[in-house]
Amino acid sequence: MKAISYSRYGSPGVLTPVELPKPAPKPDEVLVRIHATSVTSGDYRARSLDMPPGFGLVGRLVFGLLRPRRKILGTEFAGVVEAVGAAVSSFKPGDRVFAYPGAKFGGYAEYAIISEQAAIAHAPDNLQLDEAVAISFGGATALNFLRDKGGIKSGDRVLVIGASGSVGSAAIQLAKAFGAHVTGTASSGKRDMAAALGADAVLDYTSSDPADETDAYDIILDTSGSATYAKYAAALKPGGRLLLVSSNLWQMLAALLARKTGGRKAIPGYAPERAEDLRFLADLAERGQFRPYIDRRFPLDQTAQAHAWFKNRARKGNVVITLDTE
Repeated sequence: MKAISYSRYGSPGVLTPVELPKPAPKPDEVLVRIHATSVTSGDYRARSLDMPPGFGLVGRLVFGLLRPRRKILGTEFAGVVEAVGAAVSSFKPGDRVFAYPGAKFGGYAEYAIISEQAAIAHAPDNLQLDEAVAISFGGATALNFLRDKGGIKSGDRVLVIGASGSVGSAAIQLAKAFGAHVTGTASSGKRDMAAALGADAVLDYTSSDPADETDAYDIILDTSGSATYAKYAAALKPGGRLLLVSSNLWQMLAALLARKTGGRKAIPGYAPERAEDLRFLADLAERGQFRPYIDRRFPLDQTAQAHAWFKNRARKGNVVITLDTE
């Protein structure tokens, strides 16, 4: 099978095409013929080893001390079930599925295997597979922070910092689905996108700073890595939560150790890969409440170009990689 591999950390140019044996599923595994995968921040960091300050050693321990431990990137993929192991009961050949292997990777190939018990779900009927593929990373991250860490409820006022990325664009839609009033921050060229996704208000971060507000938000979700509790505490209502999706070690420690008043909280962390979250998101998509925003699509043989575009400041939402399935 065709795949994109890498054997050293570096620029997008380290990603090269290879031919590998087609995998065979074990009794509890599902073999998927991949129609689409993507570039996420997880793929970018694993390829470049460009980690937030304080996490350099952690990155090497996770991805490989001297060289990549897993040669095939792809934190999420979507496709059609080709075969299943003897013990699999939830999926059958021909099923349209999307999956979120996360740091186990494997999406940059024509085929991948994943355990039936891992984060895999049936794809929504109203989305093409090259759309459904982008549900997982952005959607599951936004869902975990808003619902599980932030306890979002109807009527909350939510600020999404970095509303035009894969997580931010999902967060706008999910917060609206939970009944919240949503304000997003974006550059002037991306404000229309955030508004089209459902934001009730969109602030141009180059000319307006929501940190100057007082008791304005129940939840502030930061995807940019720029927020600190010291800066945004005043903008939180009593009991408000600052959710740090992207932060370096020092921001995390400062947020956890900061003196807080009025029940306000700062919550860093990560979002796990869970099948139940994928099913929840697929249901929202079926009901028209969530649709991943796709910026550009690249064929598999242009995976390096897809990685280069991922870091372009003009990017909006998700970058998808498609495979020839004929």
